[in-house]
Amino acid sequence: MMKTSKPARRPTMPPSKNSVTSNDVARLAEVSQSAVSRTFTPGASVSPETRERVMEAARKLGYRPNAIARTLSTRLSRMIAVVVSDLQNQFYPVVIERLSKQLQSNGYHVLLFITDTEDADELLVELMRYQVDGIVMASTQLSSGLAQQIAEARVPVVMFNRVSRAGSISTVSSDNHGGARAVAHYLADTGHRRVAYLAGAEDSSTNSDRERGLIDGLAERGLRIAARANGNYNFERAAQATLEMFTHGLESDRPDALFVASDHMAFAAIDTLRGALGLRVPEDVSVVGFDNVPQADWGAYRLTTVEQDVDSMIDATVRMLLQQLENDVVTRDHVTVATRLVVRGSARLPQPGTDGPQANRSPTKASRGEGAAASATAPATGDTQGPAPARRKSSR
Repeated sequence: MMKTSKPARRPTMPPSKNSVTSNDVARLAEVSQSAVSRTFTPGASVSPETRERVMEAARKLGYRPNAIARTLSTRLSRMIAVVVSDLQNQFYPVVIERLSKQLQSNGYHVLLFITDTEDADELLVELMRYQVDGIVMASTQLSSGLAQQIAEARVPVVMFNRVSRAGSISTVSSDNHGGARAVAHYLADTGHRRVAYLAGAEDSSTNSDRERGLIDGLAERGLRIAARANGNYNFERAAQATLEMFTHGLESDRPDALFVASDHMAFAAIDTLRGALGLRVPEDVSVVGFDNVPQADWGAYRLTTVEQDVDSMIDATVRMLLQQLENDVVTRDHVTVATRLVVRGSARLPQPGTDGPQANRSPTKASRGEGAAASATAPATGDTQGPAPARRKSSR
């Protein structure tokens, strides 16, 4: 008889990187599968020793956690959509960078969506297909109908730097009214009598509140807005609006101060005043902005402006999102963060020997750009330690 030999056994190969599972890692690390899962879940509780064993086993096997599978098992994608409409404005790139870092530190990732208009309804319908856990809307707005649909889907939405009455929408904004009111007081108290306003988007809550604050603050000093034009938060439109405002009418009626609804437009206004009109800033015209973006401190502008406390606004935004996600409930919270006036070189300073701006008139603090205390817009208590704590309202 012929003797047949058994086929040689193939050597056992380690699982390919594409087929490695959390169970493989658990066996090699001699831990439970749930310990592996906790190791790769941000914020989950796992001992340092177990984490080290799991990570070492994962490195040896080439294991990569399957984000899609985790999404299906936990119903959470750990993705937050951020929707913006105006990246030209230097304020929002700063916001997006800091917001993204804070969300990532809490185990979430950011999907950035850009819309050409402030009305984001159409885009929001599209992004909901991505099964995001939450939405942050910056410089955008949505209808009350869509807000209700999103709330019914239990997806928390926070409007950043906007105020809305639409549905179960939480909002975080600066004290735009108080900041503009402080500008009005400062300009009036430094001798300006013809204060003009360069507006942003007419339908935005930020523009409405800033304009109302300016009107109220001037009225408290016996003044009113001398001229008004619309720049729509756009650099080119702001430049054209400034040119038209300062070439219309008699020279004796020309504004001696210009409050601009954003720093982005204020830069355009200063360039136009100096370049096209040959005017001196601040000797002929004082210019004050709103936001205090990094470029406001550049030597070419030295812009006096109202500072929005970006870090406090982002803290409030992330806190709202995480609380709603943790509790699996959509609430309607509203936080208003204090502002402060930063005085630099684009607005005339009080003349030597004068009392300067009157004290104790506004809840918004004034300070020098270099950090030294400036005059007189601190609260009546005399507290000059910085912006007041954020004010919060909540409704379920």
